[in-house]
Amino acid sequence: MASDRQYLEFIMDQLSPLGDVSYRAMMGEYILYYRGKIVGGIYDDRFLVKPTASARKLMPEAAEELPYEGASPMLLVSDVDDREFLADLLNEMYGELPAPKKKKPGR
Repeated sequence: MASDRQYLEFIMDQLSPLGDVSYRAMMGEYILYYRGKIVGGIYDDRFLVKPTASARKLMPEAAEELPYEGASPMLLVSDVDDREFLADLLNEMYGELPAPKKKKPGR
């Protein structure tokens, strides 16, 4: 099931105070980037983030869910209405996320 574009737009609006948040569409879903690093995505109209230590600390009760079959589990962000919480979450996660992979020449 593909995610609804309206849900993506809602999440992007909630994250807009952070400034450098972007997304990339992929097979009906959306990968979310913060300052160039992948933080998570929108999968089946759910906002899921990578299970970093800081994300687990800020959301100790968060359910682990699969974004799609065969993927690694991610954490479900249930409090998507709280902009301040979302900003804190992404800012705390940022230092734990891997740097973007370098693109191969010719691509």
